[in-house]
Amino acid sequence: MTSAYLLVSHGSRDPRPAIAMQQIAGLMAEKLHLPEKLVGTGYLEVVSEPLHEQIRNFAQITVACGCHHLKIIPLFLFPGVHVMTDIPSEVTQAQQAVGKDMLIELQPYLGSHPGLPIFLQKQIATIKAQAWILLSHGSRRPGSQKPVETMATYIGGVAAYWSVAPSLESRVQELIAIGYKEIAILPYFLFSGGITDAIAQAVEALKLQFPGVSLYLAEPLGVSGELADLIGDLIYT
Repeated sequence: MTSAYLLVSHGSRDPRPAIAMQQIAGLMAEKLHLPEKLVGTGYLEVVSEPLHEQIRNFAQITVACGCHHLKIIPLFLFPGVHVMTDIPSEVTQAQQAVGKDMLIELQPYLGSHPGLPIFLQKQIATIKAQAWILLSHGSRRPGSQKPVETMATYIGGVAAYWSVAPSLESRVQELIAIGYKEIAILPYFLFSGGITDAIAQAVEALKLQFPGVSLYLAEPLGVSGELADLIGDLIYT
């Protein structure tokens, strides 16, 4: 039985993440040898419809194509409230709405993929620095920071957060106090957008604050065939 797939992300007022999501969906359809209409995108926030309605509408389109199995893939990097609570609730509502016409399954979130650390290492391989900071959005949900800290350790760095402590500035100060003069920052975000723009501005301000230190800013994960491969693996989990 052919499955359809809905890639779910947070949503943004900035148009760039939505464009990137469409590009990733296109890569997924190509890799799975599916019509593009069987790989869709959905968003939790900053959209006119709640996610369960987006899922229901997409399910109706795919049922009309003869598809009766829909897999929801959360493109989130850590298990915050959206992954652990919001998305499962929305999927449950959508399943109740579509009834027996469609089986809807929630797949593991992207950040849980065991191959993600290797992907990140390749991402930073071209930047030479004495110390690395993995900068994530952060969450107040208990335990949600542990995967980020584990990932930071894997790439030989330390974790910092945009919305909770420890902050980027405090981590930079700590590393400078230890004696590091070359520090690189990897934004642990899927795509460029408003937050990554703000991070770039913050890094420029830190360069002025610490003129004797070289600060490098890497790119977020971005659209690539390698990322599409990781996402594709999640549909078999």
